[in-house]
Amino acid sequence: MAIDPRAPAARPSGAAPPATPQPRIGVPGIVFFIIAASAPLTVAAGGIPQSLGITGVLGIPLLYLLVAALLAVFSAGYAAMSRHITGAGAFYAYAAHGIGRTAGVAAAFVALVSYNAMQVGIAGLFGATTADFLKARTGLDVPWWALVLAATALVGALGYRRVDVGVKVLAVLIVIESGTVLVFDIAQFGHAPQGVSLAPLTWHAATDGALGVALCCIFAAFMGFESAALYGEECKDPRRTIGRATYTALALIGVFYAATAWAMISGAGDGRAVRYAAAHGPEMMFALGADSLGPLFSDLAQLFLITSLIAALLSFHNAVARYVRSLGREGVLPRGLGALHPRYGSPARGSLVQTAVTVAVTALFALAGRDPVDDVFTWLTNLGALGVILLLLVTSVAVICYFARRDGRRTDEGRDGRRTDEGVWQRLIAPALSAAALAVIFYLALTTFEVQLGVGPGNPLRWILPSLVLVAAVLGVAWARYLRAARPAAYAAIGTCATSDTP
Repeated sequence: MAIDPRAPAARPSGAAPPATPQPRIGVPGIVFFIIAASAPLTVAAGGIPQSLGITGVLGIPLLYLLVAALLAVFSAGYAAMSRHITGAGAFYAYAAHGIGRTAGVAAAFVALVSYNAMQVGIAGLFGATTADFLKARTGLDVPWWALVLAATALVGALGYRRVDVGVKVLAVLIVIESGTVLVFDIAQFGHAPQGVSLAPLTWHAATDGALGVALCCIFAAFMGFESAALYGEECKDPRRTIGRATYTALALIGVFYAATAWAMISGAGDGRAVRYAAAHGPEMMFALGADSLGPLFSDLAQLFLITSLIAALLSFHNAVARYVRSLGREGVLPRGLGALHPRYGSPARGSLVQTAVTVAVTALFALAGRDPVDDVFTWLTNLGALGVILLLLVTSVAVICYFARRDGRRTDEGRDGRRTDEGVWQRLIAPALSAAALAVIFYLALTTFEVQLGVGPGNPLRWILPSLVLVAAVLGVAWARYLRAARPAAYAAIGTCATSDTP
């Protein structure tokens, strides 16, 4: 009997149901993971000055609000699908149920490359920032890679244990870094040399400059907002928790980043903010903070930037570990990777795999003598952001396909023509709008990739790095076809560990 490639089938008979972690996390816990991945202090210190300095766009605050609105539209379909599919596979499970098993495996491979790239890239920035901080304050000259390995060991230990241990750590770190940024914002509005102007919130300011590059830079600041679905099996009431956490995090992140960008522009002055950002780069926040709040604040902000990066590392580590676990228990990867820790109930083996990948890639960059910021951070985080934009686009299409097939099956089965309980906005209009917008952003990201990397258009990196996303997708397709031909039972099980009420 032929296997229907469009949607995951029932679990093969005789297969033991996978163990699932005990639900521990509510909306606040997932919000902490999402905000940690987006790293507010890292965005304030690096993302906003980069957006201003590279693009010359003064309307960065308005663009943060517009991107948050776009992602909220995407989340309408994303959250609707999360009410029907609650496994830890997220993009993988959604693509498998919506488009088909082959697309699901391709999405999984792209997700593994993207999230691992983000993880290692952030680790490089952590190593460089911490090494500079230690040398300036203590005179110790510690290699950046040694600090990365120490942080990787800490994050790996937390990821290996129960997820709520990570939540408690993240809660403390997020409160500290968010409080630091909030104090900075208030000080900049209070010390604005040219007054507080509404100009950065106007459409003219938002479209005057390299808009495409600005959108890509701003989009990268929201990385991790989509990770709520990865905790579907560890949520309290996942059908409600995932959607609420996603919307809550988006609202908080969007408004907070827009306010911080506006405050930073006000602190530097509308007339010189772009030049100031181009000249100072990541030091812009610390320089403005030292002028308005004194050198002690600048020192503390740099210290809290380090803890912010630790929080982001923990969040991405948890995301990768759950992807590995989902793929392992369904046989896409070795099944042993799908086992939960017998004591902690955590995806411990997935955590170990992610730790090993970070150590290996860091070692390669260190042995090659590459710079931890210009090479490790810039190359890999841009690669990761590109991959996630593609995954969001695929997920939007998957939402449309999933609900269209679901409605068709209900009608075919003669259930009085009754359609899904999701409205037309969630199942069709919102995902279609987000797919169109994300396609444009993905195109802009590809065509401006050399600008984001800071290299010339003839540099081979401008096509080598983006091609890694395509290579991952092609390998995923090839592996899915191999499973279908050689291991049909494993192919049939793709996506079945995600709880679905598809009729």
